[in-house]
Amino acid sequence: MNKQADLSPDLTHWQERVDMAAAFRWTARLNMHEAVANHFSLAVNEDGTRFLMNPNQVHFARVKASGLLLLDANDPKTMQRPDAPDPTAWGLHGSIHRLCPHARCVMHVHSIHATVLACLADSTLPPIDQNTATFYNRHVVDSGFGGLAFEDEGARCASMLTDPKVKTMIMGNHGVLVIGDSVADTFNRLYYFERAAETYIRALQTGQKLRVLSDEIAEKTAQELEEYPDQAERHLAELKAILDDEGSNYAT
Repeated sequence: MNKQADLSPDLTHWQERVDMAAAFRWTARLNMHEAVANHFSLAVNEDGTRFLMNPNQVHFARVKASGLLLLDANDPKTMQRPDAPDPTAWGLHGSIHRLCPHARCVMHVHSIHATVLACLADSTLPPIDQNTATFYNRHVVDSGFGGLAFEDEGARCASMLTDPKVKTMIMGNHGVLVIGDSVADTFNRLYYFERAAETYIRALQTGQKLRVLSDEIAEKTAQELEEYPDQAERHLAELKAILDDEGSNYAT
């Protein structure tokens, strides 16, 4: 049965829904998703506890704006809803939105290069180029993987995201999680982290010594990229324009 078809259309927070749906569709196109197992969420109230999230076990390539769930991180009856979210998504995203109000948008995937990095004994990402420098002193490595991300595991992960400067979590033995101020900001970060991880993994495969940037240049580059005007917004706008040109139904 089509789970998404069972959901009553919801037109609240429409622009946020459209942006989210576009991010799901493009993540699938880039093959950065994993079956029906990954999740994105977006806070829609001031304290961040009410949030949109993809419905349970709907493929990213089929997510529509109207089908996104609207959840309350403080509602203990959420998992009793007929359209209850995936329990691990509720455990991870619900915990972050409950405990980290600055994490307006949360994206978690098992993309291949980020996951390879997460499987290394040292999962830190050194600044070897412009993309990897983006994450200099701005990522944290979770080395305490404790199984599927039910609520206790979600709360443990949330406790590692209290520093607003840290917006990327390399989830050891698991994947990657990024947070941001908006869908555009977070998706852009997710995209560039996967690119950065791929560059690093491929550089390691050469067996040659790496040319690592100095701390000073890495920090300077990270700051310059943070202050670069409108890149994330334009990135998402272009992706939506492509989807619109193709006649995609993501914004329905």
